[in-house]
Amino acid sequence: MSRVMIIGAGGVGAVVTHKCAQLPEVFSEIILASRTEAKCKAIAAQLSRPIRTARVDADNVAELTELLQSERPALVINVALPYQDLSIMDACLAAGVHYLDTANYEPLDTAKFEYRWQWEYQDRFVKAGLTALLGSGFDPGATNIFTAYLAKHYFDEITELDIVDVNGGDHGYPFATNFNPEINIREVTADCRHWEGGEFVTTPAMSKKARFDCPDGVGSYDIYRMYHEELESLSKHFPSLRRAQFWMSFSDNYLKHLEVLGNVGMTGIEPVQYQGQQIVPIQFLASLLPDPSTLGPRTKGKTCIGCIVRGHKDGKDKVMYLYNIADHQECYREVQSQAISYTTGVPAMIGAKMILEGHWCEPGVWNVEQRDPDPFMADMNRYGLPWKVVELDPAFRLDVVQGQEL
Repeated sequence: MSRVMIIGAGGVGAVVTHKCAQLPEVFSEIILASRTEAKCKAIAAQLSRPIRTARVDADNVAELTELLQSERPALVINVALPYQDLSIMDACLAAGVHYLDTANYEPLDTAKFEYRWQWEYQDRFVKAGLTALLGSGFDPGATNIFTAYLAKHYFDEITELDIVDVNGGDHGYPFATNFNPEINIREVTADCRHWEGGEFVTTPAMSKKARFDCPDGVGSYDIYRMYHEELESLSKHFPSLRRAQFWMSFSDNYLKHLEVLGNVGMTGIEPVQYQGQQIVPIQFLASLLPDPSTLGPRTKGKTCIGCIVRGHKDGKDKVMYLYNIADHQECYREVQSQAISYTTGVPAMIGAKMILEGHWCEPGVWNVEQRDPDPFMADMNRYGLPWKVVELDPAFRLDVVQGQEL
């Protein structure tokens, strides 16, 4: 039994809090902290067991350190913004607290998703005897663990990886994002990078498209190749990979809105002067869009996220597909959040459970694929994210649809 502090009271923070509250035998005490404590109190009011709330500015290392030293949690679950990862890690080191997040650090002033800033904390966490677990969401997170699980149980060597993230949900708005608008738009508009031939290859954003038929009746969707942070760690930790790509589905409507907003400068991250004040266009846009945490009641449909891994077993080519399907409305009935928040929040809770139960508690900074995937995969089935694994025809290629290269 352990005390845990959750930092961040958005859609994912709400799911993490709900799921931790369901396991009092693991999470004996929960403190939910945010810059806006009223959001924490609103989440706390949804729960069947009492938790405590606090106000904290996660950018302020001294303030957060003081709170951690006062509350003495065993672990911080960071579901705040990626810009705050390093300040929260600094506070955890100062207060002697284990650390977990769901997304890698990103500087506020540039759309650059890299792990190097956090990997540089390795020696400090080892010296402090503390664990830092990076990227324990879904993608990154579950997709990394899916890759590790397939590599462990189905292959002698893996050579190619395609991560496919399909959201077949419909919230009814002309344009909205299913998680933090600023982070979402920065990801989508950034140049694409994929791993090939021992290096990252850069191509224009959204310039590679394929068609993917999801299993179990979810449907057929256009998917676009884009950069996602798990490619950086997976290409490092599985050096046999010759190619690794990340694909995400987008509707024509979403892409048209994004194109227009980009053309008029609303997706920019550089401050501009407006009536004597400096504003960041993408932050102003985010303030106009629906709050992702409010999308749950109106979002219908399913997500289908998984990994297609190609490699060799006993000298033969083999292709395996491991995936999860989540229903938006079922997620809302359980935790009052849509499936995008749910599929990120549940792995965060499970990663925390892995640390507190000792399965993944080792000093240092770790990506989830460096840990034993088996107990995590068992808990995904147990706590709301059941998965399936199927073998595909070795001739399967995402790059070819109806015999034509895209």
